[in-house]
Amino acid sequence: MSAVLVTGADLAPQALALLKDHEVIFAGKTPTEDDIVALSGKHNPVAIIVRYSKVGAAAMDAAPALKVVSKHGSGTDTIDKTAARARGIDVVAAVGANAAAVAEQALALLLACAKSVVALDARMHAGHWDKATHKSVELAGRTIGLIGLGAIGLRFARMADALGMRVIGFDPYAQNLPDYIASVDLETIWRESDAISLHCPLTEANARLVDAATLARCKRGLILVNTARGGLVDEQALLSAVRSGQVASAGLDSFAVEPMAAGHPFQGEKGFVLSPHIGGVTSDAYVNMGVAAARNVLDVLARA
Repeated sequence: MSAVLVTGADLAPQALALLKDHEVIFAGKTPTEDDIVALSGKHNPVAIIVRYSKVGAAAMDAAPALKVVSKHGSGTDTIDKTAARARGIDVVAAVGANAAAVAEQALALLLACAKSVVALDARMHAGHWDKATHKSVELAGRTIGLIGLGAIGLRFARMADALGMRVIGFDPYAQNLPDYIASVDLETIWRESDAISLHCPLTEANARLVDAATLARCKRGLILVNTARGGLVDEQALLSAVRSGQVASAGLDSFAVEPMAAGHPFQGEKGFVLSPHIGGVTSDAYVNMGVAAARNVLDVLARA
């Protein structure tokens, strides 16, 4: 029985049922790259399903039988695709399986920022009543710029349109966009957006796409939402922009280094609404991503 290594502690029962003809090995809740290399060497899996940590050349070399690395989600930046390609190993992703979950998290962060939900909640619990002094941001009629118009970005765009927002988007690969999304260049995103939401994969070309220079070109009082990858944002530049008021607030579900360590400069800082990269973590998405990842494994193995 060939082995399938899961870089996590569990997989949806529906996914395990699909993999019933394989021995499924779990790496645990927080596996390191060294853990994955060691388990790859011990079990020589034909497939790795990636939930946490990274899978690089060392893990691939430790498993001569490896045919496919399947992401339990849509982002494959934690997989060394160059190394995989050089070794004839397929890299596949569960594209769209968590689109609803992540789009809803982006909307929650956008609304939390615009309506000061977290700050007002803390004030209320402390016994304050700020009705006479507080004013929120009304999103209807304002412009939201989306960077990335894949399954998640398109779903979020529909939500923003339903709020009465003007939706503009940048994605050089997007085609046949719905009529409520205006396709624009990045300069237009920076110049015209009242809020920006990131929905693109992280690549070498767009690392730190949101930096001091791009933030300076944005409207003062921008809301920034990131449910994609932390590496898209220069965190120090964002911190400075929030402190200066150039960015009114930032709703973030992903960070340059995860998990976020104690003492991170965003912690305790006004203007930040933070969540621990759980946009795609719902009971429904857990099943959808697991099933998609397992099916992708079986599809590749059937062709091998």
